[in-house]
Amino acid sequence: MAAANNKVIITCAVTGSIHTPTMSPHLPLTPDEIAKDAIAAAEAGASILHLHARNPEDGSPTPDPDMFMQFLPRIKQSCDAVVNITTGGGHGMSLEERLAAAFRASPEMTSLNMGSMNFGLFPILDKIKDFQHPWEPQFLENSRDFIFRNTFKDIEYILKELGEGHGVRFEFECYDVGHLYTLAHFADRGLVKPPFFVQTIFGILGGIGADEENLMHMRRIANKLFGDDYQWSVLAAGRHQMNFCTMAAMLGGNVRVGLEDSLFISKGKLAESNADQVAKIKRIVEDLSLEVATPKEAREMLALKGGDQVKF
Repeated sequence: MAAANNKVIITCAVTGSIHTPTMSPHLPLTPDEIAKDAIAAAEAGASILHLHARNPEDGSPTPDPDMFMQFLPRIKQSCDAVVNITTGGGHGMSLEERLAAAFRASPEMTSLNMGSMNFGLFPILDKIKDFQHPWEPQFLENSRDFIFRNTFKDIEYILKELGEGHGVRFEFECYDVGHLYTLAHFADRGLVKPPFFVQTIFGILGGIGADEENLMHMRRIANKLFGDDYQWSVLAAGRHQMNFCTMAAMLGGNVRVGLEDSLFISKGKLAESNADQVAKIKRIVEDLSLEVATPKEAREMLALKGGDQVKF
């Protein structure tokens, strides 16, 4: 089974590339907003900050390393949280674009998606008709005919160039059972070393559904494949966020919240910040008589290289 946890790691995914500005006025878009929200989330209890960048002019996702560098140093100077940079990027970005910021910053962690998949955002068009920016509806519609590419060759390249080349460790994002087996394949080949940080993801159209049975099944298969060599974490999209994270904590896992994954703090109520969600899940974790990991403890649990080894 997963490594025994004395502490629960809270990851906060601050802005992502899924939600658009029209969906919430609280979604951080500019470098200043991303920095402030990330720092506040760390102060609220997040040990890891999962970060994307946005174009400050219209809020669209951007892979531009210069944009990341407008907030990464500020976050590092203001808190001790682990910075985890996306390699998933956003719809339509090439692999080179998706990796550019990570190569520039050489962070302690990056995300690493463990398989190609359909990634459908287009159902949101049924709920929203008027958008602030022209790119938003087209961005959502494009997901109807989009494959989120993460081939074996792509993954091998990232493991070699970021893992071996920069000492980066990974948040292995697993959207379905097959992704766990793909990670096991790379572990069998010796291309990844434990402890693995396995982020099981529920509720994305194209991935495994947000059903309790699926949560337990993903956990069972991960236990079968990785034994004590991994740290298990859970995120769930939208309205499933808090209940799935609560179940994960009860089962000995770690949790991920943030406005990338859900815009809400409770039914029908928008979260006003990432810190709101972090504070809520921290309260739930502590009410379960569990302890939240500090950044130092998270680094030890995941065998990270340390904040003094990054390039920002």
